Amino acid sequence: MDIKQTFTVARSIADVWALFQDVPAVAACMPGAEFLADKGDGVFAGKVGIKLGPFTASFEGEAKVVTDPVNHSGHVEGRGTDKRGGSRSKLVLDYRLSEVPGGTNVAVDADIQLNGPIAQFGRTGIVTETANILIRQFVQNVEAKLAETAPVSPAGGVSPAGVATGPAARPAAAPPKGISAFGLLGALIASFFRRLFGRAT
Repeated sequence: MDIKQTFTVARSIADVWALFQDVPAVAACMPGAEFLADKGDGVFAGKVGIKLGPFTASFEGEAKVVTDPVNHSGHVEGRGTDKRGGSRSKLVLDYRLSEVPGGTNVAVDADIQLNGPIAQFGRTGIVTETANILIRQFVQNVEAKLAETAPVSPAGGVSPAGVATGPAARPAAAPPKGISAFGLLGALIASFFRRLFGRAT
């Protein structure tokens, strides 16, 4: 299953690229993801959990990450297994950052292979809809994470070291939030009806 996504983050390409090199921070921005360990040589262990109605899966596995700083791009290959439900997943993902007016464009091209009970959702297209929702939440969380270290204008009182001083300093952003099962389900239902009525007209 091929999923292509593009989205824009309202920050400079340098800021977004720096964050993308911090794998634990990126994992914290992805709803349902949990960073477990850095195994060295670009290999990371983690978990990705999802709950949709009666279906629950928690994929645990590893991903190999290779980055290209010159082209602001990266390649990820990962595998995961849901030990309880018996589902398995394989991911091959490429991303590229590019400067656009007002921020940074992120283009993602992912090939996802699903086996086991979860494969039924791939056939119905629900995985694509879920990916669209998770990406929107991910962008919000990335921007919130970047805002935690956002530079404050001189009028707000910033020391030469870049540390905010004085009353105008920007408060720390709230920690990124995950997406709830009920919120995800509601968004999927809404998306289904939009497509249904779109075809009807």
